[in-house]
Amino acid sequence: MDAILFVLNGSAVTLLQAAGAACGLALALLLVMTLSVLRGGRARLAEAAASAERQRELDDKMAELSRLNAELSGRLRTVTEVVTSRQVDFARAMSDRLDAVGQRVGQGVEQSARTTADHLAKLGERLAVIDRAQASLASLSQDMLGLKDILSNKQTRGAFGQGRMEAIVRDGLPANAYAFQQTLSNRNRPDCAIRLPGDERLMIVDAKFPLEAFTALRVARDDDERRKAGARVRSDVGKHVRDIAERYFIPGETQDLAMLFVPSEAIYADLQEHFDDVVQKAHRARVMMVSPSLLMLAIQVMQSIVRDAGVREQAHLIQAEVRNLLDDVGRLRERTGKLAQHFRQAQDDIDGVTTSADKIARRGDRIVQMEFDEAAPPASLAFPVGGEPARAAMSG
Repeated sequence: MDAILFVLNGSAVTLLQAAGAACGLALALLLVMTLSVLRGGRARLAEAAASAERQRELDDKMAELSRLNAELSGRLRTVTEVVTSRQVDFARAMSDRLDAVGQRVGQGVEQSARTTADHLAKLGERLAVIDRAQASLASLSQDMLGLKDILSNKQTRGAFGQGRMEAIVRDGLPANAYAFQQTLSNRNRPDCAIRLPGDERLMIVDAKFPLEAFTALRVARDDDERRKAGARVRSDVGKHVRDIAERYFIPGETQDLAMLFVPSEAIYADLQEHFDDVVQKAHRARVMMVSPSLLMLAIQVMQSIVRDAGVREQAHLIQAEVRNLLDDVGRLRERTGKLAQHFRQAQDDIDGVTTSADKIARRGDRIVQMEFDEAAPPASLAFPVGGEPARAAMSG
């Protein structure tokens, strides 16, 4: 058994060793084959398990699809029912709305008919008002034509300016401070004579302003007509200023300044803007041109002068009243001092009462803060006023 079969790299290999090596090789081959078979079985088992798992998942998905299909069918039936119900409700609502709209349209048409009838009635009333207004405009046109006639007539125009001037004077001055159409010593009669306090001389106001030249200036169509109208304005106004200076300046009887009343603000503005030479000549002649607003301002100044003069005339009465007022103030001061003395005395009495109350309160607090022995209280504390123990103690 131990016979040497061959020598390998100087080492002898016996039969037993060779048999052992062959057995080991056979066992190794067997082990390899067993492992290969086991691995193949495991792979087949794993593949079968995976196939079974896939089949199970497929079955689950099919079951889920069936369930979803059934649920979808149920929802579709529900949706169909809801849509059908909503369609019925919608049709009913549309019918109700159409009925309501038809009723409202009928009411609106009826209301519109009534409103249209009311508007037509109001329109008739307004047309009647317009007719009355048209009649009033016609009457106003007649009045304007009458005013035009008045302004075209020199005498009536003078009366119009006289009326405006008199209204301004009456509104601002007392009745004893002016006179209309008063006759002067030279037998002339100015439109208004104003008497200022402290001066016996009269302030003359003339209201007869010439307007014909201004009317011609307004209607002038070319430069030649405007030049002629301007020359007429200068001539007429200058002549009227000279007439005022000659008629109404009387030494010792009238003021050395007279007023020429211009009854139109527009005409006064034209004078100041385009006829400054005429205005300067009037100033040199001591004739002051005034518009309605300037005359109002002058009347207000005169009113202040009249009022101040009245105050000065009554100054002695005012002084007497002031003295009486000062006497009353002195008596009031004396009585106030007496009342203040009574108040001080009352305050002193109140302070004394408050001091006594504070003392009583402090003594009460000291009594409350004392500690007493409940078993044997001192006689002097138990009966502080008029008690028997106190009298016994005093007798002892």
